[in-house]
Order: sequence, then C-alpha cells, then structure tokens
Amino acid sequence: MAIHTVGIDIAKTVFHLVALDEKGAVLTKKKFSRSQLLVYTANLKADVIGMEACSGAHFLARALVEQGHDVRMMPAEYVRPYVKSNKNDFIDAEAIAEAVLRPTMRFVPVKTDEQLDLQALHRVRERWIQRRVALVNQIRGFLLERGIPIRVGAEHLRNTLPAVLENAENGLSGRARTILCALREEWVELDTKIGTMTEEIGRISRSNEGCKRLMGVPGIGPIISTALVAAVGNATAFRKGRHLAAWLGLVPRQHSSGGKPKLLGISKRGNQYLRKLLVEGARAAFARLNRSQHSFGPWMDQLGDKKHSNVAVVALANKMARIAWAVLTTGQQYRAVM
Repeated sequence: MAIHTVGIDIAKTVFHLVALDEKGAVLTKKKFSRSQLLVYTANLKADVIGMEACSGAHFLARALVEQGHDVRMMPAEYVRPYVKSNKNDFIDAEAIAEAVLRPTMRFVPVKTDEQLDLQALHRVRERWIQRRVALVNQIRGFLLERGIPIRVGAEHLRNTLPAVLENAENGLSGRARTILCALREEWVELDTKIGTMTEEIGRISRSNEGCKRLMGVPGIGPIISTALVAAVGNATAFRKGRHLAAWLGLVPRQHSSGGKPKLLGISKRGNQYLRKLLVEGARAAFARLNRSQHSFGPWMDQLGDKKHSNVAVVALANKMARIAWAVLTTGQQYRAVM
C-alpha cells in the first residue's frame, strides 16, 4: 500500500522513521543515521512528513523540503497525547505520524538561516549577561566575607571596586586582591563582548524591514524587534494577535469546570526569553511614555487606577504582542490612532 504519512523521531545521530497508510496502519519501521535518512527520503513518496520541533529539526526540515516533501513540525507537548503505552523511539515516531494530520494541530514554521543566526546572537548575548550577573554577585560575596559590604547594583560596584582594591588598610590579603583583579578583568571582557553583540543586533534591526516596522511600536526597540523576527518570522503561523500573545504566555491561565470560568495568573507558556523582553519593554513604556500625546494614554491611566502596576505592565505587554502581530502580518507601519 502507498505511504500516506511519515513520522520521524529525531535524535543526535540516530533517527527512527515510521510510515503509515491512509487508515493509520503501520507500513514501515526503520532506523537510520543522519546521512542514511536523507538518502532514504530522497526516493520516498509520502503525502506528509511530521517531526517534533526540537534541536536540529529546522535543518532536517529544510533538507526534506528541498527534496520536495511536505514537512510539518509540531511542538513536542502536542504530540505527547498520541504516545501509546510505554515510550520508545518507534512509538514516538508513530505518535508523530498520527498527530501530524490532526485538523486542529498547530505547526511550527521552518526557520530560515537568517532567523537561526539572529536567534543564536540573542542566545549568546543572554548567556553572557547571565554570566556577568553571576560574576558581579560573586565579587560582592567575596568582599562581604572580608567585611566590605557593597550596595546592590552593578554600576555602584563598578565605581567602588577600584578604590577598594587600592585601599591598603581594608584588610584584603594579597591573594584576595589578585583574585578580585582577575574577576574585574573578566567583567571588562564580558562588557566588551556584550557591547559588540548588542551593536551587531542593532545593525541587523536597522537593515531588516520587519524590525524597522516593529520599532515603531511603543516599548519595542532593536533587541525585542530582532528577537520577535527570529522567533516568529512574519508571524503568519498565528491566525490572530491573541494567539501570538497566548503562545508567549501573556494571557490568563484558565482552570474552568462545570461551565464556571476561572481565570488565574498568566500562563507563562512558550518563549520565556521573548516574554521577558516584552514585559521589560512594557515596563519601560508604562513608566516613560508621554500619555497625553499617545493613544495608549487613556487606557494606561484607566488600567493603572484599577490594577496593580505589575498587572498593568503585563496587560501592556499583551497589547504590544498583538500590535506586533498586526505589523508583521500586514507589512504596514504602526499608526497610533488618537
């Protein structure tokens, strides 16, 4: 019988493939290396190939698309309900093949090389920032152990540390001074790397049309715009702005039963890094936006009077996400309507 759907369970070097017919019966189960898989699929005739969206999936999906296949990637959590009995690689591949043709299934667009490069820039920059935060806390901890408390704040420590190291009467040993000097040099190196990466992201945001349109939205700058483009591209995978906001975890979590709706705090699902950036951008806009000259003004004033500031900031982040969806999908500039 003809192969209808194929599910591929992806690993680092080993790939498990299960092919189903139109009735869902298993026709083929095979195990391949990476090179063997692409040789096999080059001559494979199937209506749809399904995979989970995971590390390496975008590369494999592009290779299969170049071979002429219809490739669909799904979030792993949406495939899990189709796994039968105990878990193994072939059962996972069969579950993927079954899930890929569900009419309500949601799919992940295949990322381009440009999107993956931009995503890598953000991930490296974020890792360096986290490393810098840990480094600053370690320096403050070492000084506190020697009876030298430093006020919280990286900038205050940056300004205070040279004087602490030069003070010969503060009780620091020679070895401790050597360690602190090495940590300060590492701090300077991290600042340089982060600054270089931030400048590169800024250059990309000024050359990318989608990023330039997004930066017209209040609270969205080069970092958020490039992160959005890297994550969702033109955002056409979402049918409406609310779906993008829900994917980012910026909508209430629902726990309703018996016809009684019950809304809780935000779901915090999806892209944690992007959600954090949007909330930070919304917090800056909420505090600094000239409300008398902007369409958001009356809405923000009304929301701020009724809700806690954190709730208002998240609501603004939700609105920013919806506007970003409209800007990306329509290709039009943001226009504030008074």
